[in-house]
Amino acid sequence: MNEILSYHLFDLINQSITVGKVTTLFAAIALLFAIYRAILKKYFPKVFEGAEIDVTEKKNLTRLLRGLVLLVFVLAAVLTFNQNHILYRFETFDFTIVLIIKALLFVQFVRLIDWFVSNVIIHNYYAARSRVKKISDATLSQSEITAKRLVQSIFYVIVLLFALKNFHIDFTLFNRNFGDKSVEFKLSNIINAILVILSARLFVWAIINIFFFNVYQKQKIDVGSQFAVNQLVKYVVYLIAIIVCFHVLGIDMSLILGGAAALLVGIGLGLQQTFNDFISGLVILFERSVSVGDVLEFGSTVGVVKKIGMRASMIETRGNTSIVVPNHMLVNDKVVNWNHFNERVRFNVDVGVAYGSDTALIKKLLLQSLDNNPYAEKFPAPFVRFQNFGDSSLDFSLYFFSRNLLIIEDIKSDIRLEIDQLFRDNNITIPFPQSDIHFKRD
Repeated sequence: MNEILSYHLFDLINQSITVGKVTTLFAAIALLFAIYRAILKKYFPKVFEGAEIDVTEKKNLTRLLRGLVLLVFVLAAVLTFNQNHILYRFETFDFTIVLIIKALLFVQFVRLIDWFVSNVIIHNYYAARSRVKKISDATLSQSEITAKRLVQSIFYVIVLLFALKNFHIDFTLFNRNFGDKSVEFKLSNIINAILVILSARLFVWAIINIFFFNVYQKQKIDVGSQFAVNQLVKYVVYLIAIIVCFHVLGIDMSLILGGAAALLVGIGLGLQQTFNDFISGLVILFERSVSVGDVLEFGSTVGVVKKIGMRASMIETRGNTSIVVPNHMLVNDKVVNWNHFNERVRFNVDVGVAYGSDTALIKKLLLQSLDNNPYAEKFPAPFVRFQNFGDSSLDFSLYFFSRNLLIIEDIKSDIRLEIDQLFRDNNITIPFPQSDIHFKRD
């Protein structure tokens, strides 16, 4: 048997090809083909059961698997026939055929993992979230795209680190001396720092979109509270990530702070207003006097809070324009929060009628003007108040509640138009202001 396996068939680049080597290669091919068929026919159908994956992505998966199997076959053939030739010799390593195949194999494997995470884990997670009410499809789609891009970035940064290590191209960019310590900045240090930042972003995404999301839905936490908690998590995680990045880069923070103490004092004095805004932002998040989604009135501006940042907050006005408001203004200045405790706010429309008008009919008509208005709340019920005997009119106020705060002026306009029409139909007069002027002759 050994004589048959060692029987010489032919030579390939100074290497003897025997029956045993050929048999081993064919056995490896058969095993790879069996595994490939088992994965496609048995394993993946169970994994993808119930998954919403389109035909194009499934074809991409098949191509990735074929490429992976082909590379494994080529690697097995090269190793079996001892064809790991040196293509180019560098000072620190040899550039060989096996090294190239291993690099391609690693990239293909990472692409396969990337496909699985993006199209199975993330996509299925967002497909399940889309069934939850009060979440728009556009928001979910953008969040899903962001998550996929983040995962892809992390995977390909890992590929880059693999290339630096295996191809020995981790060059030293420069050296710096900090006190008695000499710090060497390599290319891998910078890429590792990037990997830390991307990992921090992925961690924040996972905490907010997976763990906290379920808690928010079960506890029915309002949007403003969700935003406050999410921002605090981001601040803490990113602060830790920045500290880790300095450590990865080989920078001693104590040396930097000690050497730049005078500079930091100058920067602190120059940026004291920025620090004031930053602290005010933390106060807003902890105190929650202002939350995302609140309708604010400050000065002559009315708008809804879209974002509370570290330095400033974004306010969208009634005219769909965005105003950047420094956080200290929301803490120190007088700000009217229309819906801080309740989404329904009471408004009023004032009207005057001529003396001698039927006041009972006036009250009835004013309430009737709200019957066909979809923006006026039925509960609490609207009511009419006889305010005063004016100089030239009987003054009434119609009070009603509404949730549509940003368009309340348009709603009031519609109500006034309806009141005017009802008064015309019932011969109710809205008087002009009148004044009696007496001339005295000397």
